[in-house]
Amino acid sequence: MNILHVVGARPNFMKVAPVVRALDSRGFGRTLVHTGQHFDANMSEVFFGELELPSPDVNLEVGPQSAIQQIAAIMSRLETVVLNTKPDWMFVYGDVSSVVAGVLVATKLGVPAAHVEAGLRSYDRTMPEEMNRLITDQVSDLLFTPSLDGNENLLREGIAPQRIHLVGNVMIDTLVRLLPKAEERWARTWSSNRGEQRYGLVTLHRPSNVDDPSGLRGLMAALLEVSEAIPLIFPVHPRTRQRLAGFIPPAGYRLELVDPLGYLDFLALQCHAGVVITDSGGIQEETTYLGVPCITLRDNTERPITATIGTNRIVGKEPVGLLGHVQRAIVERQAAAKRIPLWDGLAAERVADVMAQLEKSW
Repeated sequence: MNILHVVGARPNFMKVAPVVRALDSRGFGRTLVHTGQHFDANMSEVFFGELELPSPDVNLEVGPQSAIQQIAAIMSRLETVVLNTKPDWMFVYGDVSSVVAGVLVATKLGVPAAHVEAGLRSYDRTMPEEMNRLITDQVSDLLFTPSLDGNENLLREGIAPQRIHLVGNVMIDTLVRLLPKAEERWARTWSSNRGEQRYGLVTLHRPSNVDDPSGLRGLMAALLEVSEAIPLIFPVHPRTRQRLAGFIPPAGYRLELVDPLGYLDFLALQCHAGVVITDSGGIQEETTYLGVPCITLRDNTERPITATIGTNRIVGKEPVGLLGHVQRAIVERQAAAKRIPLWDGLAAERVADVMAQLEKSW
C-alpha cells in the first residue's frame, strides 16, 4: 500500500514525522509531497533536519500567495503528482490550506483520504482554518482524532462512526521523542545566558491579531508592559515581522525580538518558560503536556481540552489586563501537567495499526 503524504506548513511537519516513521516501519510505501506553502527556510527546511524527516519526493513550490491562489496552485500541481504516483491513500495533516487542497484533489481523483488531527472545532467560521477543518472532515474517508471531543464533534456533524478513529495527538509523539534533544539544546545554547531567570515566551501570527495595525500596536504595548515584570522572548513569524517593520522595543523594556526558531530551540525555551503567550493551536497542546502556563490571545480555541484539562487560559484578543493574566498564571502554575488520554507518544503507532488492519482487508 503506497501512501502519499501532503504537508506544506510548519505545524504539518511535527505531525507527519511520527506517522511516516510508524508507517515506514510497517513496510508501507511512501511519497512525501511538500506544497511549499511555507517558503521561509526557518519555517520549513530546518524542520526536516531536526525532525529527521526524509527529504520531500516532490516540492510543489507554490510560494507566497493569497490563500485562494495557494489552494488553486496546490490543486493544479498536486493533480499531476497523484496521476503519476497512483497512491492507494492520501494523508493530510492539520488545518492549513495545503490540507483542504490535498483532500479535494484526492476526492476528485478517487483516491481515499485520511485526515490526521480530525474533529477539532472552534465554531468560529471567520477563521480560515475552521472552514478547512469542516471541508476536510466531510470528504475524508478516515478521520484520526487527537481527543474524545473530536469524535463527539464529528458524530454531531453526521460522520459515520466507522470512519472515526481516536488515536491521540501525533504532535505529542514528536515532542516526547525529541524532548531529550531539546534539553541538550537548552544546556548547550540557552541556559548559560538564561540560567534560573524566569522569562516568558511569545508567539503571534494569526491575521486576527497581527493584520490590524491598531490592534497589533495594542498587543505590543501590552507585551512591553508585561516585559517590565518578566523578560519576554518573541520569535517573530515572517507574517508578523512584516507588520512590525521598523518596530524597536524602547530602552528599558525587556522584550527581545528574535528570528523564527527551529523546533528544538523553541521546545527548549518552551520547557523552561515561566509562561507562554500565544495565538497558536499547537503551542496550546505542547504547553499542556509540559505543564507550562499558557495565555492564548484568542476569543476561542479548537482545542478546548487544553483549557478544561490542561494549562491553557483563553483570554481574548483585547490586550487589556494581559499583565494580570500572566501574573496569575505564573502564581497558579500547576506542579505537573494533567495528562490527556492517549497523549502519550504512541499516537502514530495507533494510526499505523488502523492502516495495517485495513491493508489486510484489501
